[in-house]
Amino acid sequence: MKLLTAGEAVSRFVARGSVVGMGGQNINRCPMALVHEVIRQGVGGLTVVGCNLSLPLDMLVAAGLVVRTEQGTGNLERYGTLFAWRRAVERGEVSVGDHSHLAMASRFAAAALGLPYLPTRSLLGTDLLADMVAEGVAVESVDPFGGKPLVLVRAMAPDVALIHANRADTLGNTVIEGVTSHEVDMVRAAKVTIVSAEQVLPAGAFADRPEQVTIPEAYVTAVVEQPFGAFPTSVYRAYDFAESEIKEYQGLGRAGDEHLRAWISANLGACFEEYLATRDAGGTLRRTLADRMRSLV
Repeated sequence: MKLLTAGEAVSRFVARGSVVGMGGQNINRCPMALVHEVIRQGVGGLTVVGCNLSLPLDMLVAAGLVVRTEQGTGNLERYGTLFAWRRAVERGEVSVGDHSHLAMASRFAAAALGLPYLPTRSLLGTDLLADMVAEGVAVESVDPFGGKPLVLVRAMAPDVALIHANRADTLGNTVIEGVTSHEVDMVRAAKVTIVSAEQVLPAGAFADRPEQVTIPEAYVTAVVEQPFGAFPTSVYRAYDFAESEIKEYQGLGRAGDEHLRAWISANLGACFEEYLATRDAGGTLRRTLADRMRSLV
């Protein structure tokens, strides 16, 4: 049985100085409950890696817990940049390994396959390549069969991966509906994986429908049951994203780091359920988001 509380899972498996692989993408299925717990426990010195590092990263940076990021991008797209992260980078407090999305996904894929690197051509002719070569995560090479230039990108194996899913069972078999992006390879590459899920079912719940399992139990270390665990981001077939919450956070981000720190201190509470109650007394917003998602799918 791998079922733990968020507090237990983070305390056991997220250590100071860890390389943390971040699931989710932009405003979709981000592991917010797990990230909140990392902030509550003050686990610092983190290197955060992923494709689009969005709201979870900015909150970790605002809390002073991140020293480096390696990512395809860091933003909330139409809602703007990650303001705390950008300011920390500008001040030299957080270093950045800039990648393309495909380069980052390829690094996870290499580690998932047990390989030291994978070849790609997508970086050729870009400014990103020179920086990645200088940082030792890419090497320019030549296809030994065809003689054409290519790039070898170094494998990335996070110490711990954090993801949020639709469902899981207590053994760790995990179901993700909708887009998975880099997550499956990132989980296979990671030394430890913590999955929070909207619903946790008994062991063997997927035995008669194995085709639904996105990530098998062998790759999952701990499972946390947390309804609305991605709030204010969305979960396909469960609930839409909370635009008002995202806009409020971004407004505070524009205003300055002290405003974000005050918001974190006032809102995170003792657990994620308390946070949800603080942000959505009575659950009206959550019901609205769930109804909206049902109308979309």
